[in-house]
Amino acid sequence: MTSFLRSDRSRPVAVWLFLTAALVFAMVIVGGATRLTGSGLSITQWKPISGALPPLNHQAWMAEFQNYQKIPQYQFINRGMSLEQFKGIFWWEWAHRLLGRIVGVVFAVPFIGFLITRRLPPRLIWRCVVLFALGGLQGLVGWWMVASGLETRVYVAPERLAAHLGLALILYCALIWTGWEAWTGQGRPTRPTPWKPASAIFLVLVYVQCLLGALVAGNKAGLVYNDWPLMNGAWLPTDYRSGGLWATLAHSQAAVQFNHRIAAYVVLVFGLSIAFIAGRAIHLPERYRGAAVTIGVLVSLQAALGVATLMTHAPLTMSILHQTGAAIVLAVAATFAWRSRRL
Repeated sequence: MTSFLRSDRSRPVAVWLFLTAALVFAMVIVGGATRLTGSGLSITQWKPISGALPPLNHQAWMAEFQNYQKIPQYQFINRGMSLEQFKGIFWWEWAHRLLGRIVGVVFAVPFIGFLITRRLPPRLIWRCVVLFALGGLQGLVGWWMVASGLETRVYVAPERLAAHLGLALILYCALIWTGWEAWTGQGRPTRPTPWKPASAIFLVLVYVQCLLGALVAGNKAGLVYNDWPLMNGAWLPTDYRSGGLWATLAHSQAAVQFNHRIAAYVVLVFGLSIAFIAGRAIHLPERYRGAAVTIGVLVSLQAALGVATLMTHAPLTMSILHQTGAAIVLAVAATFAWRSRRL
């Protein structure tokens, strides 16, 4: 007799995981807006429980504002800002942290419920435990990032920003992947196919490109070299090198933008190749070919949006749209890689 406990799939579990992934997606976008508006250092303390409530009276607001006035960003960038202006940046950071708390609750409560009712496929239990641990680690990495901008810097360290985003995107992809596992059940053994490594390579390329984008954002490198396809009239910027290897790769505005451009070309060519080859392969399932074509369309739109964002000096709306596009491309790449393993 087959019981639900022995089932290798659960549609309710899949919906829960996809919903959590959607919340992580929202958190990534709000986090990007928080950075773009210069709001990420407005809350200078980490209070996982009590910090869920915003200031509720004038005295509490003044206490938060006075804490912010002690850090370099206020002293060198925002000196003289009013309390109302401070509230404007505070709400972005508070919303970002609140979303993080909501993600934790939305994941933990159903997880416990599914375990108690035995509706979680046994083969997915350990994966969900890892997902929960990644979520907790993300909170710690987020504070580690913020801490880098509280004493000597006016913004957070770019490499810590990349680490924070990178971990969030790993969690995002893992939720999507596990969601598909819960939706369809355990796959049957499949024959070797070149699409498995090809789709995995594409997923890694998109992920690395997102990290390079974080370094561009952290160094505000989108505000320089705003011509295209050249960089100030040259293919390779003359100030690419800035000190040692790490200083160049993580902190040189010229280097991080150049690297982001080159990786974009690689992603674009790889994505279009997948779309062209898989889209024309009549032996592949129609749904798979459609996903391949979708990849080609999305990487083309994302590349065009990236160029437009750069050449217009990275306005807020376009920058947020560009980051949103990156998260969408990554989700599609993760889904495509998962489907490739089921061919």
